[in-house]
Formats: sequence, C-alpha cells, structure tokens
Amino acid sequence: MPRNAPSSFPALQPAPLPELDVLAGRRAGGFPATVRHALVVLTEAPDAPGLDLAGLAQLKAALRRRGEKPQSLQQKPLAVTLEDGMLLSWVWLAPGQTPFQQQTLLCKGLAPLLEERPSSLGLRLAGAQADAVAGLAVYVAQVNGAALPSRKKEPHPALRRIFLQGARPHAARLAAARAVAEGNTLTRTLTQIPPNDLTPGTYRRLIRSMARGRGWQVTEYPLARLKDMGAGAFVAVAQGSADPDAAIVRLRYRAPRPVRHVALVGKGICFDTGGHNLKPAKYMYGMHEDMNGSAVALGILSAVSRLRLPLEVDCWLALAQNHISPRAYKQNDVVTALNGTTIEIVHTDAEGRMVLADTLTLAARAQPQLIVDFATLTGSMHTALGSRYSGIFASDERLAQLAVAAGEASGERVLPFPLAADYDPALDSKIADVKQCTPDGTADHILAARFLSRFRDERPWLHMDLSASSNEGGLGALGTDVTGFGVSWGVQFLDSWSKNPL
Repeated sequence: MPRNAPSSFPALQPAPLPELDVLAGRRAGGFPATVRHALVVLTEAPDAPGLDLAGLAQLKAALRRRGEKPQSLQQKPLAVTLEDGMLLSWVWLAPGQTPFQQQTLLCKGLAPLLEERPSSLGLRLAGAQADAVAGLAVYVAQVNGAALPSRKKEPHPALRRIFLQGARPHAARLAAARAVAEGNTLTRTLTQIPPNDLTPGTYRRLIRSMARGRGWQVTEYPLARLKDMGAGAFVAVAQGSADPDAAIVRLRYRAPRPVRHVALVGKGICFDTGGHNLKPAKYMYGMHEDMNGSAVALGILSAVSRLRLPLEVDCWLALAQNHISPRAYKQNDVVTALNGTTIEIVHTDAEGRMVLADTLTLAARAQPQLIVDFATLTGSMHTALGSRYSGIFASDERLAQLAVAAGEASGERVLPFPLAADYDPALDSKIADVKQCTPDGTADHILAARFLSRFRDERPWLHMDLSASSNEGGLGALGTDVTGFGVSWGVQFLDSWSKNPL
C-alpha cells in the first residue's frame, strides 16, 4: 500500500443539492406543513399596495419595536416567529443594488434559518420583480443548503428540499442556477476534503469517475511520462513526494456545434509544505486548499457541460504535492521546462508557477483561442486585495474588461493588475533563462504572472490569482469560509466570451 494511502473518507463526490419544488400561485401561504422555516424576498416595500403575505403584520410590528424603517431590510434581514412557531426571515432586494449586494443580503437572510438545520425550506418571493430575482434567490438557497464534507461523529442533517412560491421563473434560469450551484459545491467539496483523503492519486480516480458520468474525455500524463517528455518544471516539484502519483490531467468537453475553443488550467497542489523552504506552522495550516485552482476549473467545466454552452473546453489540471525529502528540488537548482526554458530555482515555496508552467505549455499546444488559468498562487495578491476580490492579469485589455464585467454580473468581483514587460528584469538570471521568483517577494503576484506568460506561446490568456478562495464568514452568495470563488464568474465570463468575438 502506498505510504500516503487515503483513509476511508465517506464521500469524495459532492452531496446532492436540495431539490427544488416550484409551487403554483403567487399568493402567500400554501407551503407544505413540513416547512417551518422560510425566507421572504421582497422586491418592493413591505407596505406596497397589493402585498398579501403571511407574517407581514408581525414584520411591521418588529420594525416599529426596533425603531427601524422598512428600508433597513435592504441592508440586513429581520427574522420573526409566527404564532404557530414558523420562522420567517425577511429581506428586500431593491433597485440599484449590485448582484454582490443582493447575494450578500440573501445569504444573510438564510443564515438564521439554516442555523436551525431544517430539512426543508420555504422561499417566498413578492413584488413586481419576483420573477426576475427568482433564479438568484434559488442559487443562493441551493448553494448554501448543500452539505460539505464532514468527519464529525454526528454530521448536521442536510437541507433536502426547497419550496419556491410567488414567482414563475423561466426554466432556463432555474437550470442555470442549479448548474452553477452544482459547480460551486463541487469546488468547495474538493477544497475542503482533508489531504490524507485527497491525494493526487485519489483525485485522479475521482476525475475518471466524474468523466464517465458526464461524457468527458480524459487523458492523463503521469509523472514517468512527463519526465520522458521533458516537463522539468512540473517534475521538479513532484519529485519530492514519496508516492509518484502526480500527473497532469486533461479533460475535454465538446458541444455539438462549438463556436469557440477555450483551455481552463488549474493549479492542483493537494498539500503544500513549502518544500525545503518550509512554511511555519501558521502558514502551513490549511495548505490542503492549495488545489483550489484545479477545483475551480473543474467546477466551471461541470457547469458549462451541464448548461451545454456552445464551447469546446480543454480542462488541464496540474495535480501534485510539494513535499520536503532528499529528492525534493532545492534553491539554486536549474531545471528545464517543457518548452525548453531553463529556470533557476529561488524559492521552493513558489511551486505553483512551476507546475503551471508545463501545464500551460501543454494547453497552448492544443491551440485554443483562449487560455484561462486559476491558482491560489501568491501571498502578495492576498496582501494587495485581502480576500474579498481576486486579482486578474490579461494579455489584452478587452479580455480584462470582459473579466471585470463578468465579475460585476456574477457577484464574484475581480480587479486587473498590470502585466507590463518592464517588470521582467527582476527575473533575470545569470545562469538560466529566467528566475522562478525573487528572494524578497516584492510584487510577487505581478512577477508570477510575468513568469507564467512565458509559457502561453503568445496565445490570448487570462490568469486569476484566487485571493478570494477563502474568506472568514463567507463572501457574497456563500456563507461558508471556503467560497468556491471563480465558478460563477467563469460561467458568466465564458458565456459572454462565446458571444463576443475579441
């Protein structure tokens, strides 16, 4: 048995989302008797003419008791308990709110309901814009109601069913909400699995299983093959592991009549010790999440294929671990990447750009019209932005603009950073074509992007440094620390890109 054989984790696959039942009729009431918790989403003032909602009198009384105006529901929810014991949480989605603001408000409104761990949930929409916001409300409810991996003796019961009332949303909007929620839940599930369960080897087996169920083609480049191919940057990182289970995995989805061809590339470091430049305990804790970029790419692929977007998608996953051992790569080594570039190693904890270098080279050789990569790559991006935005780098200003617009529309906000060539002298090496990074780490997020740009073969390219992959207390639509950031953005971005020739 391999030295790092996984223990018997109950499930590597994500738990199913809560099922959705759309109830007929727009009038209040009518939830099944099993529903004791409901989120009421207003799209106009609670005292607007014609609103007929159970619990409205109790809401108005609670507002008066607190000395608050109804407009306070546009910033924070208000929960009231009816005489029969039913708990209602009220929010007001108002004109002028951004998608991020609306998602945040919906998530906060759900929190007191989900805290009581109900098995079913009511979702009641009211007002003239009820149909327009139904898809968003369903997405937030489903993605927060999904169960994530847990090793507790008595795991919390899962939310099993959501009952929607008061809106007649278009079926396509509900399908899109579910597809993105499934993709996000897949991403968060993989990111949360402990590292003794999600190794490169078990990850690869999971991917094969997913591919069989979803009609994806799979090609694996195991470590021995990558050595023979000359992928020295990837091999340098992977060689420190006791088990030779690292690989680059390619998944392919092709719509019947694709209009464009995109490559998604994800960093999949299943655990990152820092290598010989060992991380201190404070910064090593949580490094099982360093594979988040690969999980984001998988989540996007899942949603895109569920929605059957008219695309040809190659999904390239760089799966490895960064361990310390006698075989591990070290400072001052010089390795040769797959495209022939020689790299001087400066810091072994800059392993992400190494595995991505060879993976980008493989992705570019398939000649996609665009490469998009995702990685929890640099601490300096987190220093620059915190964990509420992610940073992007684009080879073209129009790509950057499209990415920002997708962030605004999806509620997963991104900020462009410069990709100027005059940063390159900092990576000049006396003995190799390029340094991996600099010893002091100044502007490392920018230098990492400049380093990666050498391996895209001049193809259009977008790089996302996932500083928002985890945010304490959740972010936007998500109430969990692990956010799945990038999946909703990716679906919005690719949908826009497929319709907008750049």
